[in-house]
Amino acid sequence: MKIAFMGSPDFAVPSLEALVENRFEVCLVVTQPDRRAGRGRKMLPTAVKAVAQNQGLRVMDFGKGDGKTVTEAILAEEPDAVVVVAFGHILREPLLSSPPLGCINVHASLLPRWRGVSPVQYAMMHGDTWTGVTIMNMDQGVDTGPVLAQRAIGIGPDDTAGDVLDNLAGQGADLLIHTLRDLANGRIKPMGQTDAGAVYAPKLTKTLSAVRWDREVITVHNQIRALSPWPGTTSFLGEKIIKVTSARPMSYLVSEKDPGTVLSLGEAGVQVACGEGSILLTGLQVPGKRPLPVAEFLRGFEIRVGDVFCS
Repeated sequence: MKIAFMGSPDFAVPSLEALVENRFEVCLVVTQPDRRAGRGRKMLPTAVKAVAQNQGLRVMDFGKGDGKTVTEAILAEEPDAVVVVAFGHILREPLLSSPPLGCINVHASLLPRWRGVSPVQYAMMHGDTWTGVTIMNMDQGVDTGPVLAQRAIGIGPDDTAGDVLDNLAGQGADLLIHTLRDLANGRIKPMGQTDAGAVYAPKLTKTLSAVRWDREVITVHNQIRALSPWPGTTSFLGEKIIKVTSARPMSYLVSEKDPGTVLSLGEAGVQVACGEGSILLTGLQVPGKRPLPVAEFLRGFEIRVGDVFCS
């Protein structure tokens, strides 16, 4: 089977690797342009581009105004299907309807719940205990196309968004291979979506990072782990900004202290009052420095009982 692949971040890499390992003919890989990253601000390729080049695959960048050029290049290859994984752009006609098996998307949620670009993070912030991966035929909407296959996974109480995305990337790659084979053999009947239960998960921004200490402890914990590793959660202690990298619920009892107040501290962590209950901060970071376990962090940064975290 001949496949054109469109994707960019780490989440898309297992799907591309699975296609190559299972001897699909990947005729073209389309990805975002190189961008500056890291402390040195060097121009770096996307994760997908790095893997594609290592595999000797033909790669095209999709920059501003490149839609027509890329569409023509894909159609010229006459692929049986276009596989799209975390690509970052909405596809248009004539690309959507041209491949015989359609444009196939690997999406990190159990559609129709959590359409959009940040489904895992929003699922976790809202306290979902289940998520999954959906393989669908793309249409002109945002994650509204017919469902071809789904696979559910549980979200553990201490999982971060990074943990869940790593799991779903592998699950999605495996399900993609099975789905493409079944689709080619006529063993799948696409199931149209309804809008019942549909929720949109918009793009993450750093405006979500400030910890809302006035919320109950489970909601605070969900925010911290849902936004790990990016954009992360932050709070002010005096004039210093601190990034919270890991935490766990400590108590569900209402404290007499104001939300954000440090109740106790030690080798295990820093206990902070929430609107209801308290949370134990186990990993902290000063921006620009590496994340540290609390015991090590406290050797170089003073936090005292009674100090108040503010957002």
